Amino acid sequence: MFVPIERKKVSSQVLDQLKKMIKEKTFPPESRLPSEHELSKMFGVSRAPIREALSVLSASGLIESRQGGGSYVKRVNLVGMLDPMTFEMVEADQVLELIEMRIIIESQAASLAALRRTDEELIEIKESLEAFKKTVHNSEEIGHEADYRFHHDIVKAAHNSFLLHAVEDLGHLYRKALAYSLNKSQKENRKQTDADHERIFEAIKNGEPEEAAEAVRDHLEHSPKSNGISIIKKRQPEWLSFFY
Repeated sequence: MFVPIERKKVSSQVLDQLKKMIKEKTFPPESRLPSEHELSKMFGVSRAPIREALSVLSASGLIESRQGGGSYVKRVNLVGMLDPMTFEMVEADQVLELIEMRIIIESQAASLAALRRTDEELIEIKESLEAFKKTVHNSEEIGHEADYRFHHDIVKAAHNSFLLHAVEDLGHLYRKALAYSLNKSQKENRKQTDADHERIFEAIKNGEPEEAAEAVRDHLEHSPKSNGISIIKKRQPEWLSFFY
């Protein structure tokens, strides 16, 4: 169950192991972590790197100290997520729920944008497309702001204030999700995102609502950590078939 800790970058290794154990529910939500002394014996290291790793977990909101002593694993929810490390611990089902919501909103928004966009709005979408393209080969830039702007501009071009407000109200969460997924993506995945964006743009430019909606669905189903489009379809209630 436990992987022996090497003597190189001990605190980082301890942190990685504890994150893995929390994620795999060796230490489930609301459970009490072993004491520093017990963790020290468990990993075969001194208490100093244990204390450092626990400090990082606490600052990231994954654990908390409670009255009576001891550290407890916090229950992580997607809504209100603030820290990329915490986002990494989110249950897959919650991420899939976010992707489902985006598929419903953004595929229909793209369909409407293909019918309603103005020439000025098409230019804005194109500029966002090009802005993301510049980040694909730039390891120093994540590209989540350009990615968010691309999708936001499409929803704006749908000319439906309720759709736009829904996306803007969740803008902070969108950005965190995009920053996490793009940061975790390999170069090929980022190139795939760019190709997906191109396909969406072309459909909107050419006034093809069905192709635009399908392109958005395909794009979101490529999302890292969704590896599970089959899961999305299994979870898909019958009424969602209206949108497909």
